[in-house]
Amino acid sequence: MRRVRALCALCGFLMAGPMLAGCRDEPEEAAPLIRPVRTVTVEERKLGDSVSLTGHVEAENQVSFAFRLGGRVIERLVNVGDPVEPGQILAKLDPQNEVSALRTAQANLVAAEGQLVKTRNAFERQEALLRQGFTTRAQYDAAQQAMRAAQSQVDSSQAQLDNAEDRVGFTELHADAAGNVTAVGVEPGEVVQAGQMVLQVARQDGRDAIFDVPAQFLRQAPDTVVVEVALTDDPAVKAKGRVREVAPQADPTTRTFRVRVGLSDTPAAMRLGSTVTGRVTVDSSPEIAIPATALTKFNRQPAVWIVDQEKKTVSTRNVEVLRFDPATVIIAQGLNPGEVVVTAGVQALHDGQEVRLLGSTQ
Repeated sequence: MRRVRALCALCGFLMAGPMLAGCRDEPEEAAPLIRPVRTVTVEERKLGDSVSLTGHVEAENQVSFAFRLGGRVIERLVNVGDPVEPGQILAKLDPQNEVSALRTAQANLVAAEGQLVKTRNAFERQEALLRQGFTTRAQYDAAQQAMRAAQSQVDSSQAQLDNAEDRVGFTELHADAAGNVTAVGVEPGEVVQAGQMVLQVARQDGRDAIFDVPAQFLRQAPDTVVVEVALTDDPAVKAKGRVREVAPQADPTTRTFRVRVGLSDTPAAMRLGSTVTGRVTVDSSPEIAIPATALTKFNRQPAVWIVDQEKKTVSTRNVEVLRFDPATVIIAQGLNPGEVVVTAGVQALHDGQEVRLLGSTQ
């Protein structure tokens, strides 16, 4: 009997254990995590963009010299880098054929002039006889016609002589302005065709800085922009210039436009071919700029975290980026002045999360 009572007591204890365990207080849920973040207040600013481009120096006017007729080059009197003066002989062709043609033209002229003298004398005799009535009108007219034909032959021979003299002169290539030789195209002994480049001369009447400029910058830059140009290896050597020429068509490979900037008071150290850096400041339209650390991605598009200043919670918003650099992002659409954007801690946030502002960066 005692054994039965002990078993019943043990069973009651075992059944009461789970019931007592079920009556214990469950642990309280953890308080939501308040994430500390840094922020920036969106402002619309009118920024002055400073654009730097690398280019090189060329002559404002560069002339290619060529002979007006073909022949064999017997002498080239200048080399690359040599200075030239107006009227200086640069190269010569073998003049033998042209000199022979000149002598032939001179002989033809002498013969034509002799024939003219003969026919003029005959005409004058016929004119005197006609007045005296000792010749016919037909003979007079024939003498006059012969004299006119002889005069025409003299004029033709004179023109041929002038042309022959010009061709002899064309065997020498002369400089028409002061400058420096930048390239040569032939060597003595070579046979050249008329118009073939013999050498190039950069005239000393001006210098240009040449840049390849993106189309976006051309749209922003005013027509009267002043460009500051300095040597890349020595920024202390400077000059200023204005845009003188813009290529009407973009380069098919780089899609940039060739721009020539006319330089004023060019330093002597800014030699032809020198590498230069051009800088220009352009006033852009009002833009919204935020730190690059504020940018994240949502729905595979650029986005930022916006802070609700009343609830102190965050939410994502997609934005359209106009341009960016390692430090700053320019926003085209998606942000309004006065909104607060998270700039630090964006990787650990989720929509609706409560945040604590550590301070704002402007």
